[in-house]
Amino acid sequence: MGASAGGLDAFERFFRNMPDNSGMGFVLVPHLDPSHTSMMPELIQKSSKMEVVQISEGIEVKPNTVYIVPPNSNLGILNGTLQLLEPSTTSRFRMPIDYFFRCLAEDQGDKAVCIILSGMGSDGTLGMRAIKGELGMSMAQTIDSAKYCSMPSSAIKTGLVDYILPPEKMPGQLIKYAQNRHPNRTTSKLPSDERTAHDSLQKILILLRTKTGHDFSGYKPNTILRRIERRMNIHQIEKIQTYVRFLQENTVEGESLFKELLIGVTSFFRDREAFKVLGEKALPPILEDKPRDSIIRAWVPGCSSGEEAYSIAILLRECMEKLNNHTRVQIFATDIDENAIDTARTGVYPASISIDIDEHRLRRFFISEDGNIYRIKKDIREMLIFAPQDIIKDPPFTKLDLICCRNLLIYFESEIQKKLLPLFHYSLNPGGILFLGSSETIGGFTHHFSPVDRKWKIYRHKNTISSTPIFIESPVKQPLERIQRTEEQTFTDFNIKRFAEKLLLQHCVPPSVIINEKGDILYIHGRTGKYFEPAPGEARLNIYEMAREGLKQELPLAIRKAGSQKTEVTRKGIQVDYNGGMQPVNITVRPMDKSDYFSGLFLIVFEDVSDGSHKVHSGKKSPSKKKADERIEVLKAELQQTRENLQTTIEEMETTNEELNSTNEELQSTNEELQSTNEELETSKEEQQSLNEELATVNAELQMKIEELTLSNNDMKNLLDSIDLPTVFLDNDLCIKRFTSHANKVINLIPSDIGRYISDITTKLRYDHLVQDAKAVLGDLVFREREVEGNDGTWYLLRILPYRTMENVIEGVVAIFHDITEHKKGKIARRLAVVVQDSNDAITIQDFDGNIKAWNRGAQEMYGYSEEEALSMNIREMIPEEEAEEALKMVAAIQKGNNVKSFKTRRRAKDGTILDVWVTVTKLVDDQGRPIELATTERDLQWLSQEA
Repeated sequence: MGASAGGLDAFERFFRNMPDNSGMGFVLVPHLDPSHTSMMPELIQKSSKMEVVQISEGIEVKPNTVYIVPPNSNLGILNGTLQLLEPSTTSRFRMPIDYFFRCLAEDQGDKAVCIILSGMGSDGTLGMRAIKGELGMSMAQTIDSAKYCSMPSSAIKTGLVDYILPPEKMPGQLIKYAQNRHPNRTTSKLPSDERTAHDSLQKILILLRTKTGHDFSGYKPNTILRRIERRMNIHQIEKIQTYVRFLQENTVEGESLFKELLIGVTSFFRDREAFKVLGEKALPPILEDKPRDSIIRAWVPGCSSGEEAYSIAILLRECMEKLNNHTRVQIFATDIDENAIDTARTGVYPASISIDIDEHRLRRFFISEDGNIYRIKKDIREMLIFAPQDIIKDPPFTKLDLICCRNLLIYFESEIQKKLLPLFHYSLNPGGILFLGSSETIGGFTHHFSPVDRKWKIYRHKNTISSTPIFIESPVKQPLERIQRTEEQTFTDFNIKRFAEKLLLQHCVPPSVIINEKGDILYIHGRTGKYFEPAPGEARLNIYEMAREGLKQELPLAIRKAGSQKTEVTRKGIQVDYNGGMQPVNITVRPMDKSDYFSGLFLIVFEDVSDGSHKVHSGKKSPSKKKADERIEVLKAELQQTRENLQTTIEEMETTNEELNSTNEELQSTNEELQSTNEELETSKEEQQSLNEELATVNAELQMKIEELTLSNNDMKNLLDSIDLPTVFLDNDLCIKRFTSHANKVINLIPSDIGRYISDITTKLRYDHLVQDAKAVLGDLVFREREVEGNDGTWYLLRILPYRTMENVIEGVVAIFHDITEHKKGKIARRLAVVVQDSNDAITIQDFDGNIKAWNRGAQEMYGYSEEEALSMNIREMIPEEEAEEALKMVAAIQKGNNVKSFKTRRRAKDGTILDVWVTVTKLVDDQGRPIELATTERDLQWLSQEA
């Protein structure tokens, strides 16, 4: 279990709900301060009845125990024993969770479970990939329940997390999973009957191919079955036949199983020694033999999320720098997983890759962003082209100097491997390098390749004639009809209700058939002999080949229209040749797309037209006028149908031409190996085909970049519109480039003003030096600040800054207006407060009950009371009795909203002295103009007479 910031709360919520007898051992790897002793064991112990211990060297993991890593330590595991290691000093970022998860995957295999909880950064994501690659299980905390969601979010984005739950719900699901995959129970998931297991696997492969378009029948059955078993464990399904039904009914499960089969355990410079040997022994001869104006071409099939492809690019760049041979490099990286290709295209990886890449390469080839991610530098990214490709059925790249296909062949059966290795030989230039994984081999193809390094499986292309590669066809042998028949047998019920329904269907429902997209007949209802007859030659149940004359032209058109428009299509009055005459027939084609299982199937219903007026007679008797009109209508309908059939024929011909062109290219490729006289011409054609493929891939990447740019522009527009800061962008000529929606507060701008000179636009400011200040900023690149006043009395702080591009080029200025009106008013108020405080007059503020609220220095000197004493007094304490009545009348008048003229009165000082004072009263009001307090300015008349 890995966590960072906010992890303690998640751990406590988890263990409060975890029973103490689950039979599992828990290892907690939080991010701890390396300089402080951890109190986490004591804190976790309060939430769990299990024993909680801090890990010591060589401790064995036991069930029903919680182990917590100590500070400043990395953790490994070997044969169930935990080992503490000192953190690496060369790595810029510490990734203890990734490190332990990888060790756990290697040590425990499919028994490993990783849980990623609250935290910042992306630690744990790469380690989770390793555990999933060994068929372990993964959990992540829900985003809304995590105090810091970066770590669980990074894991969830990979699409590999099995369960996404809040911490308190994880224990229940974890126990269900553990019980379902117990060693004593997993053997029962696959049928003991080998034929039944094979049939079930074939059905799953067919359903998977239907849902995803990819065929896994050439993969090793044991590999697929292990992953199917894991999915059955996830869903607590006991029998593989039940899982087949579940896969049919659940669209999401098909995608999940597809991703499960595609889990690629990859990393930068995986098997570091192998890449070192490749860079020292294999690549230098290729670079030395290449002219400077040529191109190094490489292919990385099965590239997954791109780490291995970027590793090859970095290695080539280092070799070129060492040899001072800066040849152009073009690396094609392909995979059938389009999500992985999208990840690879971005070139952004979590900071945990620092475990696999040394500090020098990180600085040289990566850019660190936000301390959490690394981005591949532009010069390396431009060496690669990523594209989706199925290596089994799609054409290969050709004229290559290097193929890096590591740990991909081990998943294929020997038949596929025997077809792929000649294909690699065909794709490589003479002397080209084939780089395989440590567990792979060239088998019996020693006449195609010579070893460069046997240990690390690096081979060089032998210049021998090889058989032309044949694109691998689907080996799936289980037709969809068999599944159909099996299901019909499973659900057959001979009770009276079913028998009655069957009789009604036979006598009341018109003849009909169900076909698939290729026209193969899957089910027949009723007597269809009027409409079909067996075609000569090999027996096939295909509706296009068996249709009688009259239907051959109409059926393809109706089926194609129903498939493209997803609607029911009806054709009326079709003349079908039957028993020497013409039978008018109405046909209805209905797509069966109510569920994923029936997707791509069509129901075709045939209805004879019983009205004799529709029949076409061959007699010589002249028809009446009515029949002539009907005949004309029939001919018009036939003409319209003929036109539509002609259009369909044209489209089919174009499609056929394209297929023929594709077939012709393959035949030309085959002839290249067989006909030495056409070798140069065939080579040119292959290069052209490869160039077209590359251009198509480049176009796809450009489209992706355009979409990203559009998204960035949208984000920028929303950002500028959302901040209440009037902003104007000017170019080097001080013409308007862009402005925010709030800019109208200070400058009269409309969209058509873009491109106009700024001095031509009227502003709402008492400020005439905008152009001069902007030119000054362009001159010395030093920003300017000015306090400017608007015509409405609003004050702004104007900041004029240089406009810099990503390449640090100055392309104008940016003028930003900050509203500082309240700040200006506050400054004036503070100045006024200083004046009041330093006045020689006694200035006070009182509420209407006479309580003193403010007392300046003049009042303190006149009456002798300090400010602290006065604020706890009532003004009545200072008013002589004979003046009290007048004072109350004055307060009442002010409360009614009346103004009071200055008047003479008397006050009692602290020492008891009675002073004659001249008082000016000011009423203080709230925002609605209602009196709330009164302020007095009091002057000592005796002091005035002395001054006079």
